[in-house]
This record gives sequence, C-alpha cells and structure tokens, in this order.
Amino acid sequence: MAEVSQISEFGKILIFLITGIILVGLIFFLNRLIAPNNPTPEKLTSYECGEEPTGNAWLPFNSRFYVIALIFLLFDVEMVFIFPWATVFGSHEIIAADARWGWFSLAEMFIFLGILILGLIYVWVKGDLDWIKPKPVVPTTNTNIPASLYEQINAEQSVFKVREFALEPALVASVVTPTAATAESAPIRKPMFKPTFKKPADE
Repeated sequence: MAEVSQISEFGKILIFLITGIILVGLIFFLNRLIAPNNPTPEKLTSYECGEEPTGNAWLPFNSRFYVIALIFLLFDVEMVFIFPWATVFGSHEIIAADARWGWFSLAEMFIFLGILILGLIYVWVKGDLDWIKPKPVVPTTNTNIPASLYEQINAEQSVFKVREFALEPALVASVVTPTAATAESAPIRKPMFKPTFKKPADE
C-alpha cells in the first residue's frame, strides 16, 4: 500500500512565507555585499525635493496640504472601482452571452463618473481647491440687534458673578438688586417626612 504525502493549505502558506523571507534576506545580503559604501554629508542629509534643508525640521505645517491630499486620495481611491467595470465591459464572453451586460455596465459607469464629477465640481465651487482664497468670507447675520447692546451686556459684569465653592450646604443666593438687597433669604427647607423602618415580628 503506497503512502501519499499531502501538504495542507496552511503548509503551502507557511512554505510561501518562508520562501519570501529567505529571498528578501538574500537580496539585502547581496546588496550589502556588492553595493559600495561611501557615505558623504550630502548623502546623509534628508531629501527635500532637491532643496537644501535649512533650520529645524519641527516647523508648523500648513493645514491646506492636508485638504489637498485628502481630496486627491478620495478621488484616486475611487478610481480603483473602474477596473472591475473595465473587466466586465471588455469581456467578450459576457457580451456574447447577453448584450445587455455591455449597455448596463456602460450606463452604470456613466452614473459613477457623474457622481464623482459632481463631487469635484462641488469642491471646486466651494473653493477648497484654491490655495489662497481671493475673497475671505466674513460671517454676517441678518438680526436687527445693534452692536451697542452686546457691548452693554458685556460691560455689566457685576450682575454675572460666580459663587465660590463650599462643601457645606449654603443658603440660596439671590441676585443682588436694589429691591432684593433688603429682603432676607429663606433657608433651605428640610423634607416633610422621615422614613422609618419596622423590624419584623419575631415568630
């Protein structure tokens, strides 16, 4: 009776991982062995798109770079969905089986690209793609309240005071006004009942 040795699927994955690790280590070893090692101050500096770096690297970064990068990634990743469409639209077997698949995939891709183009137009009109916005937008309101009234409320700081923190319960403080200054503040009322617990009768 002949014995047949079989490798499980996990064994194939393990062999694949071991082979990949060995090949990567071999390539690094050959690179270390063959490549010349001649470090210079220019080679050891950080790459700044061909410009010589000056000053400290910890500098404030403009947030507009993040907006541009986010918009680029958003539209760039969505372009990946075009590849399945191209596979279906370019498959002669699917089109030969039913010609409606070609028209369906074509209409679906026009809808998808239309949504992307509408999003791009919205971002463009909103001004998020402009590095320097030509007209800064100042927020305005349509209220009829004059600005002097806000200044008057901000000037009256004596009315709005914060009470000091106390661990013991204090009397209810009232707003100091000419009429309420003479009135006596009432103490906090205690509850009208006191809960009592009866002991169970002995059996």
